[in-house]
Amino acid sequence: MDIAVKIVALVAAVLLVTALARKLDWSAPLCLIVVGLVASYVPGVPEYHLDPEVVLLGLLPPLLYATAIRTSLVDFRKNRGPIALLSVGLVVFTTAVVGVVAWLVIPDLPLAAGFAIGAVVAPPDAVAATAVARRVGMPRKLVRLLEGESLVNDAAALVALRTAIAAIAGSVTLWQVGVDFVLAAAGGVIVGFGVGAVAAMVRTKLDDPVTDTAFSLAVPFIAYLPAEAIHGSGVLAVVIAGLILGHKAPSMLSGASRLASRLNWQTIQFLLENMVFLLIGLQVRRIMSEVGDTGLHVWTLVWICAAILGATILSRVLWMLFIGTGKRLLRTKPWPWSYSAVISWAGMRGVVTLAAAFVLPTDTPQRAVLVLAALVVVAGTLLLQGTTLPMLVRRLKLPAPDPAVDALQEAALVNDMTRAGLRRLDEVARAEDPPEIIERLRDKVQQRSDAAWEQLGQRSELLETPSAVHRRLRTAMLEAEREQLLTARDAGTADDEVLRRVLDALDIEESMLDRFGEQATLVGRELNTPAASAGSCEHLERMKTKAEPEPSATDVCAACVEEGTTWVHLRKCLKCGNVACCDSSPRRHATKHFHDTRHPVMRSIEPGENWRWCFNDQLLG
Repeated sequence: MDIAVKIVALVAAVLLVTALARKLDWSAPLCLIVVGLVASYVPGVPEYHLDPEVVLLGLLPPLLYATAIRTSLVDFRKNRGPIALLSVGLVVFTTAVVGVVAWLVIPDLPLAAGFAIGAVVAPPDAVAATAVARRVGMPRKLVRLLEGESLVNDAAALVALRTAIAAIAGSVTLWQVGVDFVLAAAGGVIVGFGVGAVAAMVRTKLDDPVTDTAFSLAVPFIAYLPAEAIHGSGVLAVVIAGLILGHKAPSMLSGASRLASRLNWQTIQFLLENMVFLLIGLQVRRIMSEVGDTGLHVWTLVWICAAILGATILSRVLWMLFIGTGKRLLRTKPWPWSYSAVISWAGMRGVVTLAAAFVLPTDTPQRAVLVLAALVVVAGTLLLQGTTLPMLVRRLKLPAPDPAVDALQEAALVNDMTRAGLRRLDEVARAEDPPEIIERLRDKVQQRSDAAWEQLGQRSELLETPSAVHRRLRTAMLEAEREQLLTARDAGTADDEVLRRVLDALDIEESMLDRFGEQATLVGRELNTPAASAGSCEHLERMKTKAEPEPSATDVCAACVEEGTTWVHLRKCLKCGNVACCDSSPRRHATKHFHDTRHPVMRSIEPGENWRWCFNDQLLG
């Protein structure tokens, strides 16, 4: 009963604090640490003992797996060089720098113990860094670098910590350190690939979303435990298995299984990571009590913690300077200095640092001081770097992901998917298939494509696009349908199983409407960045060098006016300047103009848009 009360209290506190932090736009991890710290001194609050085995075995594998399955394997491969420099090279450098500083400032501390605390504070936290990065609108390339670094650096840091602990107990040669690191990495890679491949085959055979989700919950532990048993890196095994399964998910899982897995893992990650930050704060009272037994003066402790915090932050800055200087000396393409500045400051620590600190053996010299220093590094980096990183990104004027560019790429992708679907329909349709069914399928996929293109004209004077009208009317209809379902439930005129099945169908349709509604509200920014380009062809290239003709009209589709119909958005032919309506409009005069004249390229003339479309090659440019 006591354990149940503690768990309920933790969950309730996490929900309350994170909701308040989100509303006030504060750092949720920092707020949770502060709340836990204050609560640890409140009389009557039960003591929560953070067992390192619980964190390393029970919390770390699912947290890393949840991040790995959402990380693009394609982007990870593309950035493997920079990720290796940050996740391995920087971890080793930080371990050495912080280790020497700790050895110098902590009385009677062996150098091996200094390297141990260096390994503890070396890995930045995947959750803290990317949460801030996404909140401030950091360029996606930087976000992916930070995600990739945070996935792999935990493995490097824990191997370094294992070696440092062994050195505290006896002598360890540099050769042994290198061999141990290589063997741990190799063991983790082998187990990770093996578990990922086997799990992918198993999940391909599972049709039930509940069974599939339950199996996915076991995967991180299936990868972690064997790797650790052979003295490999369990962290690396979990990351590799997660990357493989996340990459294969679209082709091996059903839509229902993917949705269930995604929602469940998001919930698990949210609860676990935030509970750990709260538990960190709840350890403060016990840590301070242990530090008091060391006999060190309070100002000595302040100096020790400040020195280790400063060394942790400075080592990352120096490493980025070394990388930039090295790339310039080798005459390879360096990172932009603004990117290096942001990466050097995005070094917030978190869950792994605190868990690793508690792994230190009880007979480690000055253990209580080392654990306190680790706690200060976590809180200090969250406070100093986590709160100032948004200001740095804004000051450097780094380009944030543009929702309008995303919408343009999405429209081009959906258009290609629509064409592929229609070609497959022509291949599989039988002569005896009812024509009205074929036409209904064509209309449905075309409406989806039109809705994607309509998102690009959010700055036009049109109050509602056809897809927006459909969404508004269908939402109202769903409300009425749900009310009727509830009436049938209360009257007992339908079986509960039937009611749940029908309600599931309504929920799925409503979630699709909500998704397109949210996307539409994000779009409306200018489409003048090269990132909007999705491809090129000879027609698009030829039009780049030619002056555009004057438009035949500026704000009307003359053909629609003549026919007495309406239009949604306007497009201009880049050959003759004819202005006509888009494919979301009832008459689709721009497409008709192409079929009549064979003029291949048109351009959007909606406010703030300059994207082009080649009718011949079906390419966006």
